Amino acid sequence: MKFTDIFINKPVLSVVVSLFILLFGLRSYTGLNVRQYPELRNAVVNVTTVYYGADADLIQGFITTPLEREIASAEGIDYMTSTSSAGVSMIQAYIRLDYDPNEALTQIAAKVNKMRGQLPPESEDPVIELQQGQQIAAMYVSFASDTLDNSQITDYLTRVVQPKLVTVPGVQRADILGAGTFAMRIWLKPDRMAALKVTASDVATALRSNNVLAAVGSTKGQMVAIDMTARTDLQSPEEFRQLVIREEGGAIVRLGDVADVVLGSENYGTSVRINGESATFMGIFVSPDANSLDVIRDVRKLWDEQIVPQLPEGLVATIPYDSTEAIQDAINEVVRTIIEAVVIVIVVIFLFLGSIRSVLIPAVTVPLSLIGALFLMLVMGFTINLLTLLAMVLAIGIVVDDAIIVLENIHRHIEEGLSPHEAAIKGARELAWPVVAMTTTLVAVYLPIGFQGGLTGVLFTEFAFTLAGSVLLSGVIALTLSPMMSSKILKPHEEGGKGRLEAWLDDRFERLRHNYRRRLHGALETKSVILVFGVIVLVSCVFLYITAPKEPAPLEDEGFIFAIASADPTATLDYVERYTGEIDRIAREIPEIQDYFLFNGGFGTTGGGASPLAMAGFVLKPWSGRDRSTNAVLQQELQPKMAEIAGLNVFALVPPSLPSAGGDGGGEFIIGGVGDLSQLSELADRILEKAMASKRFIFLDKDLKIDKPQIEVHIDREKAASLGIDMRTLAADMAAMLSGGYTNRFAMQNRSYLVIPQVQRSSRLNASDLENYYTRTRSGELIPLSTIVTLRETTQPQSLKRFQQLNSVAITFAPRPGVSKGQALEILEQAAREVLPQGYSVDYAGESRQFKQEGATMLLTLMLALIVIYLVLAAQFESFRDATIMMLTVPMAICGALLTLNALAIASSILGFMQIEAFPGMSINIYTQVGLVTLIGVISKHGILIVEFANKLQVNEGLSKREAIEEAASIRLRPVLMTTAALVFAMIPLLLAKGPGAASRFSMGVVIASGMTIGTLFTLFVLPAFYLLLARDHSHDRDPEAASALTGADGGPTPQHG
Repeated sequence: MKFTDIFINKPVLSVVVSLFILLFGLRSYTGLNVRQYPELRNAVVNVTTVYYGADADLIQGFITTPLEREIASAEGIDYMTSTSSAGVSMIQAYIRLDYDPNEALTQIAAKVNKMRGQLPPESEDPVIELQQGQQIAAMYVSFASDTLDNSQITDYLTRVVQPKLVTVPGVQRADILGAGTFAMRIWLKPDRMAALKVTASDVATALRSNNVLAAVGSTKGQMVAIDMTARTDLQSPEEFRQLVIREEGGAIVRLGDVADVVLGSENYGTSVRINGESATFMGIFVSPDANSLDVIRDVRKLWDEQIVPQLPEGLVATIPYDSTEAIQDAINEVVRTIIEAVVIVIVVIFLFLGSIRSVLIPAVTVPLSLIGALFLMLVMGFTINLLTLLAMVLAIGIVVDDAIIVLENIHRHIEEGLSPHEAAIKGARELAWPVVAMTTTLVAVYLPIGFQGGLTGVLFTEFAFTLAGSVLLSGVIALTLSPMMSSKILKPHEEGGKGRLEAWLDDRFERLRHNYRRRLHGALETKSVILVFGVIVLVSCVFLYITAPKEPAPLEDEGFIFAIASADPTATLDYVERYTGEIDRIAREIPEIQDYFLFNGGFGTTGGGASPLAMAGFVLKPWSGRDRSTNAVLQQELQPKMAEIAGLNVFALVPPSLPSAGGDGGGEFIIGGVGDLSQLSELADRILEKAMASKRFIFLDKDLKIDKPQIEVHIDREKAASLGIDMRTLAADMAAMLSGGYTNRFAMQNRSYLVIPQVQRSSRLNASDLENYYTRTRSGELIPLSTIVTLRETTQPQSLKRFQQLNSVAITFAPRPGVSKGQALEILEQAAREVLPQGYSVDYAGESRQFKQEGATMLLTLMLALIVIYLVLAAQFESFRDATIMMLTVPMAICGALLTLNALAIASSILGFMQIEAFPGMSINIYTQVGLVTLIGVISKHGILIVEFANKLQVNEGLSKREAIEEAASIRLRPVLMTTAALVFAMIPLLLAKGPGAASRFSMGVVIASGMTIGTLFTLFVLPAFYLLLARDHSHDRDPEAASALTGADGGPTPQHG
């Protein structure tokens, strides 16, 4: 192959090629987007329908079910969940990762609109929104004040701050949480109403007919046209008070006589506190395709320049949570790792070769391959993120191989007395084919990952192709730049110009080589033993894979803890606030917690009903400022302390580190079926009981609880009919009194707000108050409701949940430390198999769903990678046998990696009981699996080097099979050890990683380092034994003339037979 000669003979050409790579790479760097993870098109379409005052059953029957049935027929939906609770129906359709979210949104919107006519006329129109990217905002800001109340702050935010934030490029939306939007509250007084003979329907009707918008038109004279407007609407509390409701015999009843009219807030069901102070919150969401680091930087700039200086007096703004700080930390950490790895690799090479000159070559080629890879990333539309950077770290160890192998071979020829130029030409020719082979196999390994669907595919496509790209470039550089530099830089042999270190090292390696050769010779005498050993290793791989713990991804230390607290189903906001005060106290006592916030009453999505929930977020100090990891803080202090709060059931978790396809950290293990809810609840309880008995969980709970008291109003229809009261009037009267629905809107400073009539709180303290409300009969008299209604108490679920249109109950679980998610799910599945009768099934949501769907696909990818490599090798060496021999190194390495994994997993769980955190991520997860795929590609290089050389020796030098393999293995010992050392030592920064993202790097580093080390040791002895067993004898391949010509031409050794 003469291709390499061109570049050695034309040094300028090869320099120019390299400079092009450098130039394009540096130019691309400025154009690449920076983010935490590759762009994920994970989207959820939320359809929310509000129906004030309605109970959960009614909502499920008349709103949720018909809508669900329609929405389910839209394309691209992975799974659908729905919740029907008092006053509101929420349907969530989780879109498949490979489907265009906007397409799905359009289809769903069309289907929902089609159904509008069939929903109850009193319900609001369904609101459809597409939520993309993370469920947690990229940044939360809070506004607090001693002088302004919540409604005033909210109004300021809606008018001034929100419009500014939304205009920042890349901000998807800025939501106000814990908002107290202004509303005209009309607090009715039942006793005054009865005295003045006014019913609630009268008030509602008066509001509807006398607070209207008028669009009058304009006059048109001969020359002049003038617009006209009529003030038919009401704009201030005073005007509302003067509104005439009823007139009889000259006496006028005004609204102010029967109600208190105040400018209040839309709902009183939620409150937000930050660090113990009450506040109004804004969440800033970044659109999925934007660079969150840039966007948040722009937001902060706007914040400092415009928002904070212009705040009204007494309003204080702070930023309690900014996710980009963690991202920036993580990225800086990886960049540091890259630099460390480059330095380590160069030191390793120096220690193996002993001359500064020879180190120069890898020192140039490694950074060049990495910089060139940036250009390929730009072309493929990738971004700089944690995974592509991780690929760069791995690439360092892999890319350096090509340089080392070429360098070492030329170095060896110079030792044999050739001039550097000749040595370069000869060495490069010899290695052109193996380098091409090694590059193609490595690229081939990564292709299957790129074509894998689902989350792993989306996340790791960029990782795989970035690695493949840098390997490809490194192959090009190894055949163009490296030989040219060797011919110019390395010293010829004669001058005795070896450094002392170099000479000493060469001598050492020579001795090592002879020792190894002697050992190998002895070992091959008993090759049957080695073969048996090889087979045992092969079989053990399967067992080791099965016994290793499995989980989707290791828990990262991102310094954020999320908690959900639920109180008794009847609890009001006052009750929730009283007990969440305890959470405040706990958070203050834990030194690692920097900021914490509380949403009492949830996010306020209920249609007027009380929501007995609270959510809390705890932001820990940055990594450098604390000793314990997030998980340790959670399990040692936070969860045990919060479990002691009397009035709340609190479940805290560290949000999963990988962006999951939807799911809100709620129940992930779902039991669905056709039966009624009480039966479902009973089955779920039995499953929980079995799971609890396994002693593997810290926390288990189900989300279906049939314990919410409900009052049924029974109406005596006969009596009502004889009094001439129809159901519509009665329903309207009760709704106007209690539901808190709005009648219409009013304008204030060019914005419209709701008008909400409702009985004042002191007159609706309990259900018996209802009997004192009045309604009107046919004759126009008022009668109390107690004459025609009776009240009965029942219980009902807090909310009705469905999954894929089946009634369902979701189980929330938190496994003990040392128990992986895979094991936890297995226990639950086993319990479900024993308990569930026919007609019930098990399903998964959130992270568990993705784990279940993709656990198998990654194994498939591993298999595919093996097959691809095997075929590529067979094609390159024109022999299935040789390919088989080269592939034997793979099970050796995988076995080594899995052994270490299992050992460390056991060690980790033992230490876990002693409250010591060590060896994170020791399980079969996304990262370790990608590590195994990488391992397959890297370790097969050894096989290629040895087998290819042995075949050459057989053909060219006429050695017997045994001599050839012994000679080949001993000559290739040095490059094999060097490439292994370079890769293993390049992993050291990964093994010592700290901070967010450390677990994933550690798990990947362990797999590759241990697999390479153990795999190489096996390779050096097991591979030659299998070579003797399987390889063809090439001595018959030569015709006699060629053989004599060869020995004559080379002046080399005549064929020997040992």
